[in-house]
Amino acid sequence: MSSKSRSTFASKVTKKRDPITKWVLRAVFVCVVSALFSWLDAIKDRWYVFDPTAIHELAQAAIAASPNNTAGMISHIVSNLTATYPSTQIALNADTSEWMFNNAGGAMGAMYVIHASITEYLIIFGTPLGTEGHSGLHTADDYFNILVGEQWAFQPGALEMERYPAGSVHLMPRGVAKQYKMHEGCWAMEYARGWIPLMLPFGFADGLTSTLDIPTLWKTTRVTAREMIRNLLIGKI
Repeated sequence: MSSKSRSTFASKVTKKRDPITKWVLRAVFVCVVSALFSWLDAIKDRWYVFDPTAIHELAQAAIAASPNNTAGMISHIVSNLTATYPSTQIALNADTSEWMFNNAGGAMGAMYVIHASITEYLIIFGTPLGTEGHSGLHTADDYFNILVGEQWAFQPGALEMERYPAGSVHLMPRGVAKQYKMHEGCWAMEYARGWIPLMLPFGFADGLTSTLDIPTLWKTTRVTAREMIRNLLIGKI
């Protein structure tokens, strides 16, 4: 076989192997990324600052300190958090006037973002009018601490609803979806811990496909990004 023939044969073999090599490299890449995500998911607890039990106790203390006064409850919560957690540990948004609409899963209300980072968020959410919708399917555990009013929920197969009055906490573990309803005048302190950026598409979907409320979308994006960056700058993931 001439050198030219050998070269042509080798070139054909290389071309035949190229697709296999590409798929092997892709498989290796997927395995590496999956392993990385699994490792990060296993150690994410080290980045949590808030404790669900402490947050629930704070909600109950706010109710006791300011009964029938939602604004007083929110003020109590923010004052307590800023006094408890140093600014070198976690960044908190103490501007209680920074409210915005939130449309997600068909439900509509208003929210005030107290904290947002890669692994945690803490907000006040509710509406004086009442609302209901889909909870979403999330990568974080979601704790609804009811401050005022009552929240109802149910999952497929349940013939009786779940009821969460003021002072109770409604835990929705990650990967669990429910229909929920917040009655007139229901307000809650919502605490989520897990991978928060992966929850954002659910929070933006209604605004992008239904309400087209661009100013609210922009404000939500700006405030969330600002708070996440503030926390990253002090090492809070």
